Amino acid sequence: MQPILTAKRVENVKYAIRDIVIIANRARAAGKKIINLNIGDPNIYGFRTPQHIIDAVSEAMNQNMNGYSPSPGIDEALEAVRKQANRSGIQNIQDIFISTGASEAIELCLTALLNPGDNILLPYPGYPLYSSVVGKLSAEINPYYLNEEDNWNLDVANIESCINERTKGIVIINPNNPTGAIYPPETLKQLIDLAQKYNLLIMSDEIYDKLCFHGNTYTSLASLTKDTPIVTFNGLSKSYLVPGFRMGWAIFSGPEELIGDYIEGVNRMVRARLSANHPMQYAIKPALEMDQSHIHYVVQELEKRNQITTEMLNDIPEITCVPAQAAFYAFPTLNIPEKDLDFVTDLIMETGVVVVHGSGFGQKEGTQHMRVVFLPEEKLLREAYEKIRDFIQKRYHS
Repeated sequence: MQPILTAKRVENVKYAIRDIVIIANRARAAGKKIINLNIGDPNIYGFRTPQHIIDAVSEAMNQNMNGYSPSPGIDEALEAVRKQANRSGIQNIQDIFISTGASEAIELCLTALLNPGDNILLPYPGYPLYSSVVGKLSAEINPYYLNEEDNWNLDVANIESCINERTKGIVIINPNNPTGAIYPPETLKQLIDLAQKYNLLIMSDEIYDKLCFHGNTYTSLASLTKDTPIVTFNGLSKSYLVPGFRMGWAIFSGPEELIGDYIEGVNRMVRARLSANHPMQYAIKPALEMDQSHIHYVVQELEKRNQITTEMLNDIPEITCVPAQAAFYAFPTLNIPEKDLDFVTDLIMETGVVVVHGSGFGQKEGTQHMRVVFLPEEKLLREAYEKIRDFIQKRYHS
């Protein structure tokens, strides 16, 4: 037999957040104590799932809700998501489906939109799942750059300059991963105007909507228009501390005559994959409608860890860190004479502190960054940042 070769379509599938674990495993095997600042999983850092969410899933399993669900999702979950969307002000809702994490919704919606050779505007920096899926579809990534000098805000003029005849849509992540930015309503309105001008679908990833700091408020993009086709992604993973439940959803809004055919295309794939995890869907209604007090606690803890991150990293001459406004990430600039992947690789091998190279999220040419997850408790964060300081001191000043 001849060797079985990988399909061409997966050659460009890269996921820096998990790929860096290969290097971390080498450091662990070499005896290093590993401090993980790379995975956005609250549960591995001590945050606990609210009990009423666990109880709802346990009850569903005991009631034998263990077969297939309807393909779009169970009625009570769909209704709970619709009510939550209404509370967020989303207008002109046409359809909703429950997915295996927001990631599945993203993949299905990109697949239904893009033909080979089409392109879609993706934020740089941005969550690497989008670029991986676009590459797999033989479509093209059309990057636009967030403005670090303006708290990583959208640069609408830059976005417009990137649009061409093959552009089919715009992705935004708000609040943003990896920068922790929140986009103001006036900027979102400019983006809506752009989509209408060029006949583009907007995909708005809002998975961190509840984790906003110091009174910052997030605005759901679809709350600002009823006339523009928008897909809003969200889920339970981050705000409700259940990333392993893999419960997400997509909300389609805008005029039916503009978005109806596209929705049917997505739904053909939704039906083909049968259903999302059935018993886990029973977590959605209690999560969205019952006790929300854990969110206040989580935000308070993250605010403190964000402050430690900003202060300690900005105290290192080679690092500049814009404070996060939401989520649990920072994306500091590395003022260094080398590629960020080389820096991060050596940092992990020498110190055991695992961060992710900024080039894995996209960045302006000639700049270097790293993404830091500041979920760990304060003592461990301080230890990690001291190790980064000592590493830089030894590397550039010894």
